[in-house]
Amino acid sequence: MTSLWVDATSGASGDMLLGALVGAGVPVEVLQHAVDAVAPEPVTLRVEEVRRGGLAATRVHVEISESHHHRTWRDIRGMLAGSDTALAVFERLAVAEGAVHGMPADDVHFHEVGALDAIADVVGVCAGFAHLGAESVTVSPVAVGSGTVQTQHGTLPVPPPAVAELLRGVPTHAGVVPMELCTPTGAALLTTLATSWGPQPAMTVEAIGVGAGGRDPEGHANVLRLFRGFEAGLRPSSTAGSGPLLLECNVDDLDPRVWPNVIAALLEAGASDAWLTPILMKKGRPAHTLSALVDASRAGDVRAAIFRQTSTIGLREQPLTKHALDREMVEVVIDGHTVAVKLARHDGVVVNAQPEYDDVVRTATELGRPVSDVLAEATSLARKFL
Repeated sequence: MTSLWVDATSGASGDMLLGALVGAGVPVEVLQHAVDAVAPEPVTLRVEEVRRGGLAATRVHVEISESHHHRTWRDIRGMLAGSDTALAVFERLAVAEGAVHGMPADDVHFHEVGALDAIADVVGVCAGFAHLGAESVTVSPVAVGSGTVQTQHGTLPVPPPAVAELLRGVPTHAGVVPMELCTPTGAALLTTLATSWGPQPAMTVEAIGVGAGGRDPEGHANVLRLFRGFEAGLRPSSTAGSGPLLLECNVDDLDPRVWPNVIAALLEAGASDAWLTPILMKKGRPAHTLSALVDASRAGDVRAAIFRQTSTIGLREQPLTKHALDREMVEVVIDGHTVAVKLARHDGVVVNAQPEYDDVVRTATELGRPVSDVLAEATSLARKFL
């Protein structure tokens, strides 16, 4: 039941949103992994702690090699295949730019927005919001600024036409500084991600991220704030931090040879179990659902492992009620070799006795016998405990 409130009363841009996400607790590795999955050239996200108008803030620098490639909506659509939210952001940009310039969206050249740093902003921000898994995203009225701005189309009034088009129908205001406060990327991200508009809703705030813009005007804190918490009255109970969680994601673009290593990495990170389920996604694409069962205390490590080891940019997460039988380990002996047996009890009565398979394989190897024979003998010996 996570809720987010975006305070855009000082404007919004892609880098401000990235900084706010990192400040609110999203690991920068989550954002970097998402960017790496789509960027055609190397892009590095670097975090810096700065001050804006006397406030401590987080700035995320998007570092790339110099590029003047002006990509069209067709180009970007191919790059972002499978990243539905990021695609929706750029589609919104393309439609707005097309409306402003009187051309079909597919023919729009994005200029500054088509640069790699803007693509990184969009993909990283979408991955960050997906990581937080919010049920609701409320955005304040957006400050757009005033005055004029220099673009590749020449001098334009603030808000620039594309920003005005993107923010049509949502609450905006000029703000207190005569400069551009909301960029097209920021406007497209907010209008795509927002579920409602207005002041901070009633919520229990658990984390606040303060994202810095690149400029530092005198007397004004050029920041965007992100409040993360729970709707009033819906905060998880004090016992919620110790229960089991189910983490899941759908993946359709990972080399299948990698999956055994992915499962091993999740178990090493603290998952009590991890598995794959074959599924069929939209447009008939074969894919897998990756599932991991983990105690809440280890969930952070397992989330990080999923983002490092797979191509997903978002996770589903739900608490579970788990019923487990009491267990104990005993041993049986086969030709002088011990094999552990796991016993499971219900109300004190043994209802299951299973030999440990690794011990069976080791014993079979040492005795030079088929694994199937040793497994059958161990299973037979284990039945004496039932």
